[in-house]
Amino acid sequence: MDRETPEEWLDEGGRALLGRDFEATERERLLAYLDLLGRWNRTYNLTAITDPLEQVSRHLLDSLTVLKFVDAGRLLDAGTGAGLPGVPLSIIRPDLEVTLLDSAGKKIRFLNQVRRQLGLANIRPVQARLESYRPDPPPDTVISRAFASLADFAAAARGLMTANTRLLAMKGRLDKTELAALPDWVRLDAVERLAVPGLQAERHLVIMSLRS
Repeated sequence: MDRETPEEWLDEGGRALLGRDFEATERERLLAYLDLLGRWNRTYNLTAITDPLEQVSRHLLDSLTVLKFVDAGRLLDAGTGAGLPGVPLSIIRPDLEVTLLDSAGKKIRFLNQVRRQLGLANIRPVQARLESYRPDPPPDTVISRAFASLADFAAAARGLMTANTRLLAMKGRLDKTELAALPDWVRLDAVERLAVPGLQAERHLVIMSLRS
């Protein structure tokens, strides 16, 4: 199949990841999100990736590779930036209560516009730093995409963690020295290899929790 348009590539990649076609509302919202991102990016520089086909792969499909590892409940997307992976996940999983956390005001303004324009009642943009954010109740899952290091991510999220909290770290090429550098209070539950349709680059998901 010739991937001539972002719509075609999204459909093909979605079938590969979900094993089904996108529902009409899901597809409409994913494409509307990319359109809004493109328009805001001209002024606010939210992403360095500007090619629409590449945005489908590196933003939407990359975010959706973790779907089967995300449990229902409260999901905190730490350092969400332009809303990745939280916005795509919230579109496909309306059972999630997604907090989009970032310290940059321009990104939170963009995400508030996403919430209004796409009608996403299950997302809540919050301007704060992960290490100082203390919601009540705490999240069930904290996810981050391309955080500086696993140890830094765990340290910043520690104040949010309970015995039932999971940390999901989305990584590219996985450096084993990062795993070895995890503090002793972190339990490494799994390292999953992810496959993004259309991308040959390595992708991994590191799943962690509090050591009992």
